Amino acid sequence: MPDVNERCSVAVIGGGVIGSTVAWQLAEAAYRVTLYSGPAVEQSTTWVAGGMIAPWSEAWPGESDLLDLSLASMRAWPGFAARLEQDEHRILTARGSLAVAADDGDVADLRRVMAWLEKRGEPVAPLSRREARAQEPGLAAGLRPVFQVQEELAVDNRAMLLALRARAAEAGAVLEGRCISALGDVTQDQVVVAAGPWTSELLPGLRVRPVKGEIMRLARRPFSAPPPQHIVRGWVRGRHVYLVPRPDGMVVGATQHEAGFDTTVTAGGIRDLLADAEAVFPAVTDYAITGISAGLRPVTPDNIPLIGRVDDRTLVAAGHGRNGMLLAPLTGSAILAELDGQPLAEAAAAHPRRFA
Repeated sequence: MPDVNERCSVAVIGGGVIGSTVAWQLAEAAYRVTLYSGPAVEQSTTWVAGGMIAPWSEAWPGESDLLDLSLASMRAWPGFAARLEQDEHRILTARGSLAVAADDGDVADLRRVMAWLEKRGEPVAPLSRREARAQEPGLAAGLRPVFQVQEELAVDNRAMLLALRARAAEAGAVLEGRCISALGDVTQDQVVVAAGPWTSELLPGLRVRPVKGEIMRLARRPFSAPPPQHIVRGWVRGRHVYLVPRPDGMVVGATQHEAGFDTTVTAGGIRDLLADAEAVFPAVTDYAITGISAGLRPVTPDNIPLIGRVDDRTLVAAGHGRNGMLLAPLTGSAILAELDGQPLAEAAAAHPRRFA
């Protein structure tokens, strides 16, 4: 490892999963890192998430560059998770995902996704009713299973964020809980902006916008049916719903609204989540609601994040949309490579100036 005196100082602005991963990887590489994490951890966008590491079931036909980027990061996930899960931190909650549909239109959409993935040679497998019921007995009887992916993962997003910050601090990063409103407020040699949907406020030329998503956290009660053991992604009359296992229940999400920076949880949003979740897993109505919240996904015009150098002093790692946790390992490696002067080829599609 290089001597610390050979490395410059770096400010990382944004304490979510991306900023914390970047801070950890840079600190381990002997950069002198300060992570400006903003207010309490509970206010991070990462705190409001389902925790899916699901490049295949989240894919959409035609978005090849995004899928390639996601798969490059997925290859790094086993080692990344193993290092995060050292000591007391346990982040993995499930392995494998099932994609199911409620009606003919939903089946057609999912089959289109499956056909595209199969054409690319991706590890998706058709799923029969019998197989689906054997794996998840609590699924609704009328559902139409379409495909499964054994390699996908679910993580506890909150445990992951706490583990990332702990690893960054252990590696030597300084964690500061203040907000940065202008790049001139920090004095480090280099600055990495990982401020999620607020990135464009610090770098106005970059096209990152907030998209609101509402989720519910549910806990199993003594007489409730067991929660799913896999990620269950349901397509219900054109809407998407996911059920992500937790040790004591599940996370159900997520709505999608273009609402600016509004994080108000709406009655309509929760109504839709409950209706769609019940259509997939009827026993959800017996669970206790332990949390309802809304977060802001940072989204770009082409759904590919912005990762790389903006100018001689500034780099950006933002715009990951639904895929922040999935893309965290690749993003950290790409920012480290940029600072080392050797840009990562796998991240070329995420160049931040591609819209210029």
